Amino acid sequence: MSFNHSVIWIDHQEAHVIYFNPTASESEVIKTRSTHKNLHHKSGSISGSHAGPDEHYLHEVIQAVKESKEILIVGPGSAKLELMKHATKHDHLTAEKVVGIETVDHPTDGQLLAYAKRYFAKVDGLKGDTVING
Repeated sequence: MSFNHSVIWIDHQEAHVIYFNPTASESEVIKTRSTHKNLHHKSGSISGSHAGPDEHYLHEVIQAVKESKEILIVGPGSAKLELMKHATKHDHLTAEKVVGIETVDHPTDGQLLAYAKRYFAKVDGLKGDTVING
């Protein structure tokens, strides 16, 4: 089955990827192999920095949506921006398919799919408004 759209909900531990078209959807969960639970800056650390993003995890997520025509990336924190940065650096063709990056808390997969369908209806509707008949 062909799915033109994908939505990725991502944090530093897992990514929920849903592929969909107007009549069907499929989903998968991709988990990081990193053992770092907290990637935030820690006061008093010797280096003054935090653990970097799990590049293998980000690569796996980008590979999962490679065949999609349009991609929406959502999530509660900085992982969504790290994913986009990774895609831009390592797979610019997939990065060009990203139509939006939004902050979204922790929805169920059903809520995530509904959100993405509404989002793409707006995006696709805006694209349709720019067509000139004649």
